[in-house]
Amino acid sequence: MALASRARHSKNDRMGTIIIFQAKNIITMTPHRPEATHVAVRDGQILAVGTLEEVSGWGPYELDTSLADKVLMPGFVEGHCHLPEGGIWRYLYTGYHPRIDPNGRHWDGIGTIEGVIARMKELDAELSPDEALIAWGFDPIFLGARRPTRHDLDQVSTTRPIVMIHSNFHVLTANTAALDLAAFPDDLDMEGLVRGDDGRPSGELQEMAAMFPVMRRVGVDFRDLARHRPELYLFGKACIRAGVTTATDLYNSLPEEDLQTLLTVTAEPDFPVRIVPALNTLSAPPDEIVSRALELRDRSTDKLRLGQVKLMTDGSIQAFTARLLAPGYYSGAPNGIWNIAPEALDVLVEKLVAAGIQMHIHTNGDEATEVTLHAIEKALGRHNQPDHRHVLQHVQMARPNQFARMKALGLCANLFANHLYYFGDQHAAITMGPDRARRMNACRTALDMGVPLAIHSDAPVTPLAPLTTAWAAVNRLTGTGEVLGEAERITVAEALHAITLGAAYTLKLDHEIGSIEVGKRADFTVLEEDPTKVAPEALKDVPVWGTVLGGVVQPVI
Repeated sequence: MALASRARHSKNDRMGTIIIFQAKNIITMTPHRPEATHVAVRDGQILAVGTLEEVSGWGPYELDTSLADKVLMPGFVEGHCHLPEGGIWRYLYTGYHPRIDPNGRHWDGIGTIEGVIARMKELDAELSPDEALIAWGFDPIFLGARRPTRHDLDQVSTTRPIVMIHSNFHVLTANTAALDLAAFPDDLDMEGLVRGDDGRPSGELQEMAAMFPVMRRVGVDFRDLARHRPELYLFGKACIRAGVTTATDLYNSLPEEDLQTLLTVTAEPDFPVRIVPALNTLSAPPDEIVSRALELRDRSTDKLRLGQVKLMTDGSIQAFTARLLAPGYYSGAPNGIWNIAPEALDVLVEKLVAAGIQMHIHTNGDEATEVTLHAIEKALGRHNQPDHRHVLQHVQMARPNQFARMKALGLCANLFANHLYYFGDQHAAITMGPDRARRMNACRTALDMGVPLAIHSDAPVTPLAPLTTAWAAVNRLTGTGEVLGEAERITVAEALHAITLGAAYTLKLDHEIGSIEVGKRADFTVLEEDPTKVAPEALKDVPVWGTVLGGVVQPVI
């Protein structure tokens, strides 16, 4: 059944009509009217906020009491996620943490490689002989020093190609049959191609240069997970379930065919979320990227905002492919991998700054942050780009002096707060050590330094759930219940700002979304409880009832 048929109201049926929504409480995220009970909406925009008496002076209206026992907030803005959050579920989930898919199915987490093999064997028995088995979500960091190899996956099948994409999407493990398809030469010296004691590929492939030969031959195409109408609507369902009304797709090559699909699907009246894709800057030479980004900017629509770009510097901390300053990895692992060399980054950043294009730059390790700050500093010194709002994404290991430089350069930070819960114990014990782990995802430092802050999930790396992300930043609890860096905690109010108006600011959309005030879009998150009145530890447990997008009510289905 289409989402529109389950929504309470059709936008077309109410064009020109003033609708006044009544709620138990409306948290506006504005200082001049922090709370209200009614919001008047006309043609998808907010007309007035206050009491019924205050908002009813604009003329005849319809009073909608269907949300009278709910709490409204500005629609949550997920400033760093990916459209495959919908389509990734065509593959087998083998992750450590339990998850809920867009259709509401609960998947148990798996804590051992033996459990992964068992789940794979169940699917193997159902597949036709010529099908590859693709799994996703597992992370070997939960095995300590144990890294899964091709021999582990060979226990499932020695003839069927099998690929297990790790939860960070920067690493995969392939079985022997899948590796054989890529036919890596014995003498191939490729960064990211991990070899075993026998000198042959172990099955672990790190970062795209090493992963792609296997992915191409077994049919793994991340682009294909987000380029069809059904998968896009699954993403929309996931957003409603999380209370998200605006979401990014922060790494998309946006070929014309895919762009046309996005333009068509997002224009459908019942498509339930606004999408902000960022052009993948590794998909073409710098001059072509600049030209394409400028062209895309002029093709934005109501529910598809184009023209921003994504740069990928290093890799993943838990995959040991992030780039770290001294003293490096706590475990003694070698330093990570550059997805773009620092010299090439300098050239790309300068061209983008000169063209006035907003950049979202992936920097996980503090060395990647340092190199990126240097590149931006040089480019801004040569080209005036007022109100650029370039965003350092993840920026998990940034040091206080680096946040100070971000402030001086006018940069924003979108911190990966979810890592504190999902990987915090492992970062303290394995990747960074306890000292640096206590200051990772330093939301308090960012705010104290005056750096505009958003926080995110990076879904499907971790679940799309902004209230969980806010909970992580407020409580900084790890999976075992330890507080990881109490000094970096932020308040509930600050965290809610970071998933609404703060995230909207990083997308240059704060004039349209992020708060409930006159003239902005009528995008609301509908909650069963008031997140400002529950204990901070319970923030993630506040139930999401649904969303309102442009005045159209969309319950979770």
